[in-house]
Amino acid sequence: MRYLSVLLLFSSFPHFICAQQRSQLDNSQSDQRAMPNMSVGARKDAESAVSAMLSMEGTMDMGPHMRMTERRAEQPGDVERARQVLEEARKTAQKYVDYHAALAAGFVIFHPEIAQEIYHFVDYDYAMEAAENFNPDHPTALLYEKHGENYTLVGVMYTAPRRFNQEQLNRRIPLSIAQWHEHVNDCAPPPGQRSDLLAPHPRFGLRGLIATKEDCDAAGGVFHPVVFNWMVHVYPFEKDQSKIWSVERQQDKAD
Repeated sequence: MRYLSVLLLFSSFPHFICAQQRSQLDNSQSDQRAMPNMSVGARKDAESAVSAMLSMEGTMDMGPHMRMTERRAEQPGDVERARQVLEEARKTAQKYVDYHAALAAGFVIFHPEIAQEIYHFVDYDYAMEAAENFNPDHPTALLYEKHGENYTLVGVMYTAPRRFNQEQLNRRIPLSIAQWHEHVNDCAPPPGQRSDLLAPHPRFGLRGLIATKEDCDAAGGVFHPVVFNWMVHVYPFEKDQSKIWSVERQQDKAD
């Protein structure tokens, strides 16, 4: 499966993008906006959000490796708040239907040389902004499907710091409408065993059989209780509410 080859690349870098990768991305988009002057904590939150991009697709059915926010009972104002977020997401998406516009605005294709189900066009400024503030007009990433040499916009992705509790996430997007998710219980393989991530039934990684620190230590891996940040996908061009806020779409993409 294609996403597994991506996991192989990033299994050793769960909390940040290495300098070499960052340099390659910078070089690939010369007009990328400079990162703002933000706190070290905010920068780490933003970088960890971006590190998750390529490991997300086709991994929604991950059992002990996925944590979802609990679906809440609808509260007064929830529908209106979600509608406002959706309207902003639609307006933003309309600006970038042509992927060239996204590139011109400073979004960067995350590893375009790797075949993916969904390509993430990342804005690093917006990723860092999301570590401290929520602006629906500034998604961390735009989500595109590739058809031949063209990219078709299908959605946007918002992120929030992994330190956030569910009440803080609810203030960004109501949990009665959308479910945020994060990746947990990851056992990164030791050197020399990264090919295990490509196995039909891997031991390591976010689809691996190992899901506890004790088992990971015994296998010689490196255990990460929480990997990356909170994320939520929005598909603003869909008409049905369940499809707009879908948490199954990535699972449907799995091979």
